Amino acid sequence: MKLKERVAIGAAVGVTLFTLLLVVDLQMGISGKHSALLYSHGKVRFGAANLQNPLAFKSRFLQRSTNVSKEASAQASDGTSNGTGGGNLAGHASDAADTNEIKKQTTPPDSFSDLVEYMVILGQKDSGAATKDRGPTLGQIHRVKLRKNMTILERFQYGISQLELYPKGDPLVDKLLHNMATRKIVHVAQKDGGTQIKLVIDYDDGSQALFKPMRFPRDTQTLPNHFYFTDFERHTAEIAAFHLDRLLGFRRAMPVVGRVLNMTTEIYNIGDAELLKTFFVSPSDNLCFHGKCSYYCDTAHAVCGNPDMLEGSFAAFLPDKELGPRKVWRHPWRRSYHKRRKAQWELDDEYCSLVRDIPPYDAGRRMLDLADMAVFDFLTGNMDRHHYETFRPFGNATFPLHLDHGRGFGKPFLDETSCLAPIYQCCTIRRDTLANLLRFHNGPKKLSELMRESMSRDPLSPILWEPHLKALDRRVQIILLSIRDCISHSGSPDSVIISEFNYNGNTSQDESRAGSRQA
Repeated sequence: MKLKERVAIGAAVGVTLFTLLLVVDLQMGISGKHSALLYSHGKVRFGAANLQNPLAFKSRFLQRSTNVSKEASAQASDGTSNGTGGGNLAGHASDAADTNEIKKQTTPPDSFSDLVEYMVILGQKDSGAATKDRGPTLGQIHRVKLRKNMTILERFQYGISQLELYPKGDPLVDKLLHNMATRKIVHVAQKDGGTQIKLVIDYDDGSQALFKPMRFPRDTQTLPNHFYFTDFERHTAEIAAFHLDRLLGFRRAMPVVGRVLNMTTEIYNIGDAELLKTFFVSPSDNLCFHGKCSYYCDTAHAVCGNPDMLEGSFAAFLPDKELGPRKVWRHPWRRSYHKRRKAQWELDDEYCSLVRDIPPYDAGRRMLDLADMAVFDFLTGNMDRHHYETFRPFGNATFPLHLDHGRGFGKPFLDETSCLAPIYQCCTIRRDTLANLLRFHNGPKKLSELMRESMSRDPLSPILWEPHLKALDRRVQIILLSIRDCISHSGSPDSVIISEFNYNGNTSQDESRAGSRQA
């Protein structure tokens, strides 16, 4: 029995030693072959290979990042970022970063010289064209003369013209922003309608503003399981959208400014009775309210101060219906607003041809205005564009208002290219818009830098989380690539890049099309 036990113990020890030897061989690379494979796995190429240093490498250790956003984590894990496949966050995020770094070092940046050349040629063709006129203003239509006792807001509203809300460099805009940010508030009431809480602010001079309160910190992103129609609204998105609209040269968004309120003295003490019923003190001793609306107006989604200080966006009021009545249009590229169904334009590649047969998209400026709006929505990441409005006194030869941008700037790491559908399906863009995009891309200052400078004057600066600013530069390049692709398919820059309209809303292309239809 003792001999058998000794044999069994010896066999067990031998098996154990053999197993350990295999493990050590695999881990440490005793065979040499394993060693070379493991060594090369921990390296990535760094810089361009050359004759003096044909194998320029740097070490890379794959570790899970600790400060990557939830949005980036979700995209890297499920493969939803820009339509690419996914794996674990550490591997794919590191690979993407290293790939981008290598491309930057080995490939010169694309300056889109072909698009710049097209712009120069088109500019020479239109060198004799008449300069753009702003058209009549609401004050001129109603024959109203400006008076000294008018408020700044009234002066601004009477100056709204057929082609823009305000002229370039208008000093009245900065005065209006300062007025909304500093003037005394005398009454606060909840605005009727809408899906989320908004307040109507009355100032002591009789002017008004629309207040959207802060709900989240600036680095809070859209929840991955939220549809675009149930996303939270962000006050910073309204402020940033105004500055972006102005930098793009559209001037179709009403001025918006940030301001910090004392909820006790500037809301609760002067608030409407219905609003006051929703006030309460949270377990953290912060003053809160939730109002009444379709979504997120309950105790669980209340707006709370710190403890009673609250920041938000203040947007200038549009003219009343007597001065500036508006017409509401259903956006041709609106989404289905359904959990499972898709809109027609998402299923039909020839959808644009259907739209172009329907007034006012068959002639005039409206199709180019929708292309401008698509650029604007793509840069902000706003998918909630179901309707738009125009001023009735100007007829159809006027601009669409850029309103309601609270659901923008929610996903800095995802580029929602479907917002560009009016551009890549219709292959058309206004020449001035393309010129601005090329200027933002090639410099001397990028769009992110211009936005940072413009928003630095706001009382709530900084307005945007830094990844949102970086996303703007990335999205400008995506738009330019789409335009290049359209030109390559059409073969003619003239059919894609359309010259600016005169104030009557007609171009030579539109007039020729109208003449052929009449014939």
